Amino acid sequence: MPKRKPNHLGGQAMASGVELIQVTAKNLDEEGFFCYMSKRKAPGYAQKRDWLTERFAEGMKLTMAHENGGRTVGFIEYIPGEHAWRAVHAPGYLVIHCLWVVGKGKGKGYGSLLLQSCLDEARAGNHSGVVMLASDGVWLAKKELFLKHGFEEITQAAPSFRLLAKRFGKAPLPSFPLDWEARAARFGAGLTVIRTSQCPYIEDAAKLAMDWAAAKGIPSRELAFHSAKEVQERSPSPYGIFGIVLDGRLLSYHYLLAKDFEQRLS
Repeated sequence: MPKRKPNHLGGQAMASGVELIQVTAKNLDEEGFFCYMSKRKAPGYAQKRDWLTERFAEGMKLTMAHENGGRTVGFIEYIPGEHAWRAVHAPGYLVIHCLWVVGKGKGKGYGSLLLQSCLDEARAGNHSGVVMLASDGVWLAKKELFLKHGFEEITQAAPSFRLLAKRFGKAPLPSFPLDWEARAARFGAGLTVIRTSQCPYIEDAAKLAMDWAAAKGIPSRELAFHSAKEVQERSPSPYGIFGIVLDGRLLSYHYLLAKDFEQRLS
């Protein structure tokens, strides 16, 4: 096992039975990044690894929760708002991309511990606050944990997105774009799969969509966003890093199975 460095929460984390491990460019290959840990040879893993290496230089932080004597059970990933891979306007804030606790790690306060580590860093770095894109659907955390920690719901976007923020002072609130339908319409006829390397699961999600289009004889293409600027300016949904657009209309921001496509189009 790689040597664990003391985490910045010190006794609080250890007392809770979990160690917070800061992943950096230097220890990325040793620690991994939580997702796809058992599939390191998969294309999605390699894409995420390379993506992270670039983002660390932009101020991204990735912290994993490792149970003492056990396994890694959760993580949080966040970045300054200017570099966020979400279609939100949040300069001066830290924007959380992901907060995820799985399996037997749930119900032990680890999500709160990870979130608090982000809030502490935002205060120490004189940021305006912390922003989270939540959803009532899948692939994003629900809003409840954040509301418990003093976040407020700023606005909503279809189909299930909620923009949450905890503001420390009187900085302008974060916001969504107002042209979602126009953004989707610009992708034109056929099926467009919008993708990035932020999530290793996107590789399989994109393939599912392209395979469905091929089976239906629908013209299709994959379009990759390579920067936060592209995501913020062009994404047809707040999620930003993945999307399925059919004939100029957003069909989904997450993976769909063949049966899901049929249900949405029926």
